[in-house]
Amino acid sequence: MQLRVFLTLRLSRTVTALIGGFALGAAGFVYQTVFRNPLASPDIIGVSSGASAGAAAGILFFTGTTAVTVSAFAGAIIAVVLSLGLSSIDRTGRNSTIILAGIAVHSLAQTALMCLKLTADPERELASIEYWIMGSLSGISVYSIGGNLILCLVCSAVLFLLHRQIILLSAEEGEARMLGVNVNAMRLIVLLTATLTVSSVVSLTGLISFIGLLAPHGARLLTSDNKAGTMLLGGLLGSILLCGADILARCTASTELPVSIFTSLLGAPFLIYLIAGRRRER
Repeated sequence: MQLRVFLTLRLSRTVTALIGGFALGAAGFVYQTVFRNPLASPDIIGVSSGASAGAAAGILFFTGTTAVTVSAFAGAIIAVVLSLGLSSIDRTGRNSTIILAGIAVHSLAQTALMCLKLTADPERELASIEYWIMGSLSGISVYSIGGNLILCLVCSAVLFLLHRQIILLSAEEGEARMLGVNVNAMRLIVLLTATLTVSSVVSLTGLISFIGLLAPHGARLLTSDNKAGTMLLGGLLGSILLCGADILARCTASTELPVSIFTSLLGAPFLIYLIAGRRRER
């Protein structure tokens, strides 16, 4: 029984935390680089809000964790497709257009989420929606992670293979075109791949805050560059943060707490420490 519990629950949960944290950190690096915005995160083009609305619909209209996972994944993808579709109306392909489209889709998804909450049973369904939004790895088992983690690993590998193009997208559009990059097509491929990476994680775990924002910052502060090694380090920092937060979520109280509480508590002081250390070095 102990071996079955370890293999079915504990090991799969730890593997999900490590791979999911790595994917969120690497995807955060991609968003911040492509948008040339240090505050960019998966929600900048509606991934998180779309997943939240999808998960709420799954909780209200379907049964089972698999249905919720699929609904959250579908919601994230629909939100991003809408964001990219709206941004394509502006033929200039500027990053600011994509960000504005993401803000509009985020607002629509939040409105849909509020409407779904109003129709939810306050004692059961509403509590499940709120708990999903706060993020947790408590529902992870070896039977529920296969497809999501495979997709996550494949998309992460693709992002590393496209690292050179991602760096070129951070330059001015004219310079990138002179270097042989089809800016609009490559931006679409990179953002969709990063979105699939994040969606495969959050549809399993719920929303995990701060990792996609913090881990790339920590990696850049430690390495002072944007090389592939920095992207790899960002992923590793994401793995450490999510795994550490999950351990604290299980051990701090008699009942399991949401993971996002601890990703914020671990992440914010760490980022402050890194910034202060860099300032002392200067």
